[in-house]
This record gives sequence, C-alpha cells and structure tokens, in this order.
Amino acid sequence: MTAPFLSLAQIRNRLILTARTVLRQHRPGPDGHCPTCRTPACRVGTAARDLLRAAGDPPLPGTATDPPSSDVAQPE
Repeated sequence: MTAPFLSLAQIRNRLILTARTVLRQHRPGPDGHCPTCRTPACRVGTAARDLLRAAGDPPLPGTATDPPSSDVAQPE
C-alpha cells in the first residue's frame, strides 16, 4: 500500500517498526561502538531513539477533554 491509502495510525506504526529494526542493527556492542557504523556515538541509532521518544503513546480516543469536576452541581 502507498501512503495516500494509509491512516495516520498506520504510518506511525510503520515508522515505529522501522525505528525498532534500526535500533536492533545499530545496538552498541560491549565496547560501546555500533557494529554497523563502528563509531562510539551512532547517529543513526540516536535518530531512531529520538523518533521512538517523539512517537510516544498516542492519546486514547475520548480523553481529549477533562472529566467533569465533582464540585459542580449537576441538575436533577
């Protein structure tokens, strides 16, 4: 499928899956160096971690508004 036919949630999920795959490939070894890039501070791994941090958890439907406060008198 191409992007115009994907929902925003599907695009977000694909980005997250790709970032996780990249992190598996660029996970630092015991010496602290990336096995793919052979550098101590892998820019690709950092970008994938930043993407996962930015993606976070999506807001649940129906939680955009605050619940009614209990101190307001409700009509009977």
